[in-house]
Amino acid sequence: MTQAFFTGFVTLMSLILAVGAQNVFILRQGILRRHVLPLCLFAAASDALLIWTGVIGFGVLAQMAPGIARLMTWGGAVFLCTYGALRFRAAYRGDYRLELGEGRESLKKTLLTLAGFTFLNPHVYLDTIGLIGAVSAQYDADSLRYAFATGASLGSLVFFCALGFGARLLAPLMGSSKAWRVLDILVGMTMWAIAALLVCS
Repeated sequence: MTQAFFTGFVTLMSLILAVGAQNVFILRQGILRRHVLPLCLFAAASDALLIWTGVIGFGVLAQMAPGIARLMTWGGAVFLCTYGALRFRAAYRGDYRLELGEGRESLKKTLLTLAGFTFLNPHVYLDTIGLIGAVSAQYDADSLRYAFATGASLGSLVFFCALGFGARLLAPLMGSSKAWRVLDILVGMTMWAIAALLVCS
């Protein structure tokens, strides 16, 4: 059971370390030190929901709704392009007084944005429901599959907390509008690149 737990932990870590829209958003909020704990918990809970769905019902969702993958692909691409455009617009305007000052978006709006990055990204379903579910299929006993899912869920929580709270180390470098402009350009490019990969894959 311990081996299954650590296999789940390592498998999740190997999948989640890739740079994605969700990770970039949490990194940005971590630098701003805004709603970090709720965002980390929401991201980890979302992953856990999808992980357990994959482990318990691997393949069932795809069979029930074979067209959902394409729909999610285009929905995710539109969402990523829109957010990327907003970051390019912010970089063009260059007015970061609200970013550097006390202004902030509400927790509700921030969580809704993160929900979009999470559930409108087809890759998250491939990674959690697909790959995690497929790897868990090697275990015959339910107890081993559940230990695997628990390890993967814990791996997600550890990663997002490290990303969100570790981002604070970058805060001293982000004290100028120029630094934020560079970050927003990089974020925008990342979002558009991911959107292009979604559509072309």
